[in-house]
Amino acid sequence: MGYTMDDLKKVMDDLKQQRDEINVKLHLAKAEVRDEWDTLETKWEEVKGKMDTVNEVASQTKESIATAAGLLADEIKQGYERIKKAL
Repeated sequence: MGYTMDDLKKVMDDLKQQRDEINVKLHLAKAEVRDEWDTLETKWEEVKGKMDTVNEVASQTKESIATAAGLLADEIKQGYERIKKAL
């Protein structure tokens, strides 16, 4: 799936909102859900770093980095959905 900068900003905003909501509920979560959360937190930091890079590089390079960041964002979104179902 190709992502424009506007698409990525919306995805990042949506992920941040989901992340904040889930973080509030985590104190009640099971250990396996916490493990998945920790894994997703690492990926969150990675995608945030990629977004910083996207904003700093030339236009033609932005597209490939944006695609990689978008794929990682999709993976995080799926993980958040799994956690929401478990809570």
